[in-house]
Amino acid sequence: MTNRRDILRAGVTIQGQLSLFVAVLVLLVLFVHASAMGQSRIKDIVFFEGVRSNQLVGYGLVVGLNGTGDSLSSAIFTRESLIGMLERLGVNARDDALTTANVAAVMVTASLPPFSNQGTNIDVTVSALGDADNLLGGTLLVTPLVGADGEIYAVAQGTIAVGGFAAGGAAETVIKGVPTSGRIANGAIIEREIPFQLANRKQIKLSLRNPDFTTARRISRAINAFVGLPAARATDPATVVMKTPENYKGEIIELITDIEQLRVEPDQIAKVVIDEQSGTIVMGENVRINPVAIAQGALTIRVTETPQVSQPLPFANTGTTEVVPRTEITIDEGGDKKLTVLNTGVSLQELVNGLNSLGIGPHDMITILQAIKAAGALNADIQVL
Repeated sequence: MTNRRDILRAGVTIQGQLSLFVAVLVLLVLFVHASAMGQSRIKDIVFFEGVRSNQLVGYGLVVGLNGTGDSLSSAIFTRESLIGMLERLGVNARDDALTTANVAAVMVTASLPPFSNQGTNIDVTVSALGDADNLLGGTLLVTPLVGADGEIYAVAQGTIAVGGFAAGGAAETVIKGVPTSGRIANGAIIEREIPFQLANRKQIKLSLRNPDFTTARRISRAINAFVGLPAARATDPATVVMKTPENYKGEIIELITDIEQLRVEPDQIAKVVIDEQSGTIVMGENVRINPVAIAQGALTIRVTETPQVSQPLPFANTGTTEVVPRTEITIDEGGDKKLTVLNTGVSLQELVNGLNSLGIGPHDMITILQAIKAAGALNADIQVL
């Protein structure tokens, strides 16, 4: 019996230890998951040097419009462009009066992706330049697209797809979207490549999308921990310089692929962004308030005029009908407003709850936040859009 009891006790002890081990393991998994939720991949918070797009622009003509093009009498540039195009095709149109309304001058824009190869296609955006009403059904003629250096990198042509429309008559017009702008999917062919060699680089620069000292240091430490060498260092809040390790020589693509998947927790300064036109307020989680008292209220005087008609009794021989003025004046001194005290280190949620308890709208809240900042009690930067 004794041996059997010992075996049962040992089994219970092992079962308890297993339960404790499972509980600890679950807590560790939850902790790792919670910490990972606040982290971001390096590829989402930095730009790699050389991996960038370039803007292209061009001027062209759209033809085939159903009477919704530019007026040649007012859009002189459209007229001259049309005449020049016809002359290049062997047609002399200078001696004749041009009255067509089926042509429109447009600006063509596109973005040249990084490492684009010659012969590949990219999308272009077409926007009216003159007084054209609608580009629906138009066709863009061959238009060279140039970069900032003046060189031609692509040529665009094709039928324009317009998302909006315009319809109207003599008394009413209905417009949806922007019918004077459209896109051409795969409408440009790349004719020139941008020379850039990435494979043989001895170091790579990582540019932070939101410059910050703490984030730059965390990125460099994450890279060094991964490669096992002091290969990366933060030179400023916006740049991390990474040298190519010996085991990645000639394999820079593999290095970038491995580095951009590392996760770090980005840091940010406390900031309050205000858009006064729309009344939008965006506050970061690190916004804190020093001890301050807030009261919000205004004197409102409302004057209401309700004229009344006074007339004599029926069948009376005397008296006239008169309009008697009736004026009612109401004064609201904001007596229902309360004074709220915010303590030290108030969080974002407590700040919002405190201001909402005063019945404050977005526009009044903007004024209060600016007043708190002027009083030196708001530990954050205010950015007004």
